[in-house]
Amino acid sequence: MKAGLSLRMGQSLSMTPALQQAIRLLQLSSLDLELEIQQALDGNVMLERDEADTDVDTPAEAAESSPDGDSTAVREGPEAEVFGDADVLGESLPVDADWSDCCDLDPAPSSGTPNDELQQFLDANRCAARTLYDHLLEQLQLCELSGVMAEIGLHLIDSVDADGYLRDFDAVAEDLRSRYGVSDAQIGAALETVQGFDPSGVAARDLRECLQLQLWNLPSRTPGATTALRLVEDFLTRLPQTPDATLANQLKVDVAEIDHARTLIRSLQPHPGRPFMDHEADYVAPDVFVRREKDRWQVNLNPAHRPKVRINATYPQLIKRADTSPDQKLMKGHLQEARQFIHALEARNETLLRVAQAIVESQRAFLEYGPEAMRPMVLRDISAQLGIHESTVSRATANKYMATPRGLFELKFFFSSHVSTTEGGTASATAIQAIIKRLVAAEPADQPLSDSALSDQILAEGIKVARRTVAKYREGLGIAPSHERRSVFS
Repeated sequence: MKAGLSLRMGQSLSMTPALQQAIRLLQLSSLDLELEIQQALDGNVMLERDEADTDVDTPAEAAESSPDGDSTAVREGPEAEVFGDADVLGESLPVDADWSDCCDLDPAPSSGTPNDELQQFLDANRCAARTLYDHLLEQLQLCELSGVMAEIGLHLIDSVDADGYLRDFDAVAEDLRSRYGVSDAQIGAALETVQGFDPSGVAARDLRECLQLQLWNLPSRTPGATTALRLVEDFLTRLPQTPDATLANQLKVDVAEIDHARTLIRSLQPHPGRPFMDHEADYVAPDVFVRREKDRWQVNLNPAHRPKVRINATYPQLIKRADTSPDQKLMKGHLQEARQFIHALEARNETLLRVAQAIVESQRAFLEYGPEAMRPMVLRDISAQLGIHESTVSRATANKYMATPRGLFELKFFFSSHVSTTEGGTASATAIQAIIKRLVAAEPADQPLSDSALSDQILAEGIKVARRTVAKYREGLGIAPSHERRSVFS
């Protein structure tokens, strides 16, 4: 084989740093974008927050008069550069000068009083979440247990899990016997005391005992309490599938009494410790607002998520074109990065708005008539309409939310596959799921619809959908099968 040199011409796509940054910003959620903006502000001296909320689309006017009456300004744009009297600027700032010699870089000190008052208010109103352990421990300290019995009670409380159950009671009892030399009667007495604590049903060893404890604590005249206790003791595992008439016949009571007992059991808490668990609230702020004005749907970006950053008006004036010192190179690099960052933010907003407008235009029937009017739509439909790549649409809709008169939806919600109709058209999967929810909500309580029955009723409305597809959509909606539809617990 002979080695040689040759020339070849071709075309290839080059991912410039600016393009990579624009792609990364496009796929960020609003929270991640805010963090990205804050990091850019912390790392680039040229960027600052626009407290006046000026529009970044307009050129930044940073003209300040010099002592000789001349002015220097910054022109923003793809080929923006510093222009003005460079000679005067060069004479006024030597190469080895410190930036503090010509401008005050330290912000003016603030009193901090409003922030201090706010922090004091937050500290005064901050309270820690009360755990189930703390709640039970406080009740143990107020009861009459003392000595070794108090130690046993403390050990039992420490063994209660987050749901409020004492699931490993046998192992706990064996540990108590070996550690304190106590009898089973003493352990049982301490357990009975702890099970009497609030919340009702706590420290139960299984679901049946948990429900029994709650029923025992009810007033004796509670309608259906006695029958509910018998149902829990003898028919708990078969209760969802057993008809009321069969239960009434076996317990020798009226059917109405069985109905009262079922209602009472549904009101019980199968997980007594759940109310004491830490629940993290996830708040979603919409990226896009949609509202109807004069028979037209208006789409607007959330002003709170629009970038409020601009180029500082002071530092660009200190840059000299001909100077190649490290300080000048650093400032020029920061200026170029600042312009690219602002342009990437503008491109993100423009792409997000265009994609949202295209989605609203395609799904007007959903906005006007509801989920059953949702049209089938895929990423390719929006990309072809806007003339952009499917990956761009995917990034623009990832982790973005739209606030509509019908609720808050993720942009991905409006994309769904299609199913054929009897008339040769198509229906979206979202519309079929909405139909399934409507049919299940209207089904008779004693005769829940099977997947085959749901498929037949959907076919009667003009949509062909197989039973297996109905089962898949039903499971995706969290709807139980027909034989489990009448669950004891809601």
